[in-house]
Formats: sequence, C-alpha cells, structure tokens
Amino acid sequence: MQDEISQHGQQRLRRRLGSLALRLLITVPLFAQTSTSDVPLVSGSFVDVTLKAGINFSSVASHTSHKYLIETMGSGVATFDYDNDGLLDIFLVNGATIADPIPKGTVPQKSGPQKWNRLFHQKKDGTFEDVTEKAGVQGFGYGMGAAVGDYDNDGFEDLFVTAYGGNRLYRNNGDGTFSDVTEKSGTAGSKAPGEMWSTSAAWIDLDNDGYLDLMVLRYVRWDFDDVWCGEHRPGYRSYCHPDIFPAIAPLAYHNNGDGTFTEVAQKIGLGAKGKGLGVAIADFDRDGKIDVAVANDSMPEFLFHNKGSGLFEEVGLAAEIAVDGDGRTYAGMGVDFQDFDNDGLPDLIITNLANQKYALYRNNGDGSFTYDTYISGIAKITLLHSGWGIHFLDYDNDGLKDLLITQGHDLDTVELNYPQLHYKEPVLLARHTGRGFVDVSAQSGAIFQ
Repeated sequence: MQDEISQHGQQRLRRRLGSLALRLLITVPLFAQTSTSDVPLVSGSFVDVTLKAGINFSSVASHTSHKYLIETMGSGVATFDYDNDGLLDIFLVNGATIADPIPKGTVPQKSGPQKWNRLFHQKKDGTFEDVTEKAGVQGFGYGMGAAVGDYDNDGFEDLFVTAYGGNRLYRNNGDGTFSDVTEKSGTAGSKAPGEMWSTSAAWIDLDNDGYLDLMVLRYVRWDFDDVWCGEHRPGYRSYCHPDIFPAIAPLAYHNNGDGTFTEVAQKIGLGAKGKGLGVAIADFDRDGKIDVAVANDSMPEFLFHNKGSGLFEEVGLAAEIAVDGDGRTYAGMGVDFQDFDNDGLPDLIITNLANQKYALYRNNGDGSFTYDTYISGIAKITLLHSGWGIHFLDYDNDGLKDLLITQGHDLDTVELNYPQLHYKEPVLLARHTGRGFVDVSAQSGAIFQ
C-alpha cells in the first residue's frame, strides 16, 4: 500500500457522536518543559486553518432514541493525489440520515448534499476546492472508511469506500473524474441481512502477483433491530455492547487483473471471525512478505502472518498481541503498525476505551511482541481516555515517531456513572522523548483543548 494513504479507514476508524467538522492544521515547533524528566520537550504549535484553506465539511451523525449501534461510529479520511499534480487532496467519508425508529433491513440514504462524501482538490496556493460532484464520488449508505490504491496499475490512484449498506469502488479515469465500478468489479460486499456493515479496508498485494488486492473488515452481524440495552440510570437507554452481536469474517478480494475481483478470505486464511474496526499492514518478521494486523472490539486482536503463495495464518496469541499485559481483551478500535523505536522492526499500537489503556506492542524480532504500554508511558497518558484513529508521525522532525490520536467515548451516558470519564474528548498529541511518550497536548494549540 502506498505511503500516501491516510488510514482512518485503513489504520484508523473514528467514532464521532455528533456533527464534527474536520480540522486542517499546520504546526511550528516550540520548546516547552512539560515533563518531570530532564528531557526538553518540543510541543507542537498547531493552528487551525480549515476555513482559510477552503475546507467546509461537517460529518452527519444521526442520534435516535433507539440508540442504534451504528450511531457510535464516525467516518474516515484519506489524503491522496487523485489528479497527479503533485499535491495531496482530501477525501472525507460521511454518514447518512437514520430515522427514529428505522425499519429492520433499511439501508440509510444520502438524501442530499449535506450527507455526501466530499473530495477537496488542493490548488497550487494551498487552498482547496470542493470537486465532489464533478468527480462523481458522492457516495452511498452510511459511510465508514476509505482506502486508496492503484488497483489497475494505470498510474492513477483509485478509491474504495466502505459503508453500512454496501461498499463502493471508484476507478480513477485520469481526467479528474471517477467511475463507479462496484458491481462490475464484484466488491460491493454482502447484501444479506446482518452482513452489510463494513468498516476499514486496506489495499495489499496478498499474493505478490503485481496487482493490489483488497481486504475489507466487517464489524458485527447487525441490523436495525429494536434491542434495549443497559441503563446507566433508570430511564436512560444505552448503546449495546458488541458482545451481544455475533462476530463476522472480513472480506478479502483477489484482484484478477481484468478489473474484477474474487472473494477468497476463507480460502487463503483471512477468514477468522472478528469484530474489526481498524486494519494496518507491515512486514513484522522481515521475511519480505506483508502481514496484516486487525483491531477487534472486545475480543482478541488478530495478526495475520503471510506464509507466502498468497496464504495467511492468524498468530495473534502466539505473537502476544491478542490481549493486554494482564491477559485481558479490550475494545480494539484504531491501529498503526510502524517502527516507533527505530530498531528496524515494525511495532504495533491499538487504541481502546477508558480504563483499558492503549496497547503498545514492541516487536522483539523473533516473531513475538512485548506489551510496552506501562514502560513507554502510554498507560499514564491514556488510562482515562477513549481512542479511535491513531497514527505515528514525527511532527517535530527529531527522528522519533510521536502519536496523534482522535478520542471520545462511545457512550453518551458514560459520565452519569463515571464522572471522571468524558463522552467528548479532544485530540491527543504525545511526543516520543527517547525515554517514552509524554502528553504535550496542552501546549500544542487550541485544537487539543
């Protein structure tokens, strides 16, 4: 998968309960003492330039009295140069309207421009223009994630968008427009009741044949049933825990090289049933073959080892990334798979809910990982937070990868019983000092407040 892919949809999936506008940020490093250690920390001075840059977008997040589980999900973003002009463009996934109540079996519709996915083209002056309608990528269903890759090897990046209700594959025509080739390609996903909820996706050449294949996560077997779930206090209905819904296998589409795909998840060893929200790829054992990590919600996390010849095996337990340091499962949501300690081996980090601590796994180089959440400082930073999208990035250019994390609890009633936790949370910025991670959010700009 190309480095230019931004993975909310792939390495990250966000839950945002409410209408949440995208924020486009620029940063100038500032020095600030923010730790009890002797290491001077560089906070990031991020400035919100969203409106100045011409980005006008708010995601649609429907709320109902029935507390349908899909309401707890936000949508993703991808940055890619769709017109090959050397400038990154921004694609934003959007939700859809949910009636209150809504009949079982319904696919939410994008009933107007407010619900469209949006593509913003970057101009030479650094501002953006909305080209959604011209490009033909308005979308379908209740959008979730996005994955970018040149599946037909024509030199133009194509776009895959996941959703509840059916996925969409857009072929880049090379003239600033896209064609919806979903049905022809065979990548729409299942239309069977309870099987229509796709979350994150990743383009990856599963069999090293020179064509990008496609892995698509699905969350749970779910429909718009009127299921009443737990009260935090009398009269308060809550969103259901994922434990009450069955797990479901991901989809793996083999690229046939002729514009069509064949679903092969079970055949090649990627068919383990999970509750997938985030997917990330890396060659964790440095054998020259790309492996796949999956963040599962409230069940063991998955690590699919590439055995070669297009076959995989799930080794999460053996590799010691399936559970936390206490042997417990957690609400895996966002994931990134990069070398944070500069030893040449990709490490793994997975976000979860408050009181669970984000899980950082350091690659030992022998096929196993060490749970480094405590020693790295991640436990102290994240104990009371709930994380979604997460990404390693070196914002201060010191050669060490820092962390940017989108946050917010999935239960809008969580503060009734746990006043120390919060439904709405700001983005978190954690700097890697060389001795561990330290939260520098408070010094890094208003967006982190």
